[in-house]
Amino acid sequence: MSAFDGIKEPVQSYVDIWTPMFRQASEAGLLPDFLLHWGHGAAMAGVLLTMGVIGAYMGWQIRLGNGEEVTPLTLGETIREAHPKIIGGAFFFFLLGGQGGLVLLDTQGKSILESPHAMTAVLSVALLATQAILPKLFDSEKGELARDVHAYLGTATMAVLFAHLATGVNLGLSF
Repeated sequence: MSAFDGIKEPVQSYVDIWTPMFRQASEAGLLPDFLLHWGHGAAMAGVLLTMGVIGAYMGWQIRLGNGEEVTPLTLGETIREAHPKIIGGAFFFFLLGGQGGLVLLDTQGKSILESPHAMTAVLSVALLATQAILPKLFDSEKGELARDVHAYLGTATMAVLFAHLATGVNLGLSF
């Protein structure tokens, strides 16, 4: 029994739409085995190590009172303006990349949604979604609490994302 038993069948049906195209590309020699096996991980690590780290850094710069600064990382905007765009972009790429990871895993004949990597993926997406909602509360009566939760939960989210990277490397090395 898996934590994902309730959603595995519909997710598998979605993955099955894309898997045949990737199998054909692989069999035709258009998709090298190395890219099939490590492409998702390389792309997602790239997002985490660039957009994720920069976005988290910007978040703490805002928290430390430096949100109105303009730096080379913000491309002419203030840190406060750039932070949600960078992190929002990372979240978008993580959502797309997660689908790709499922398809590539299935293309290689492996079962989806049964690894610690799947668990950390769902936890990461849930934390990122929570982080996206919290700023809506910044101007409320509990705004200071929302800001505190956003800052510390953001750090915890980054820790979970790095754990997700580690479980992904572990999954990749397992076959």
